[in-house]
Amino acid sequence: MQLNSLKPAAGSLGRKKRKGRGQGSTDGGTAARGHKGAKSRSGYKQKLGFEGGQMPLQRRMPKVGFKNFNRVEYVGLNLSKIQHILDNHGLAEITVENLRDGGLLGKRELVKVLGAGELTTKVNVSVHAISETAKAKIEGLGGTVTIVK
Repeated sequence: MQLNSLKPAAGSLGRKKRKGRGQGSTDGGTAARGHKGAKSRSGYKQKLGFEGGQMPLQRRMPKVGFKNFNRVEYVGLNLSKIQHILDNHGLAEITVENLRDGGLLGKRELVKVLGAGELTTKVNVSVHAISETAKAKIEGLGGTVTIVK
């Protein structure tokens, strides 16, 4: 490599037209921004969803229903899934910590045991909520149910 063989990287010298640099540049004066108005000023930023003064789509659409922000949402865990966990992971009890460590439950998620499926093994369950059918099936096999807060 010689100094006389060095050249700039491909595409690095393509120069944009410098706007607003005097009348001789053909884009002087208003710098191709037109006259007056918000778009001609520096610092102009269009609001998200702005449609040129027309009523924006999000405001035109009807608002339907009600979303209760106090709602408590649970992750459902059926008895068949608990049986699968017991068979494959060899756990003696199902706790919120076990489910989080196993990746079945997020950090802030709450779990509710549901009664779908069959349970064949005695198991101790410690969860946030449980259905009546699931509780009856677990206690019928000699297991215990604990509700945690």
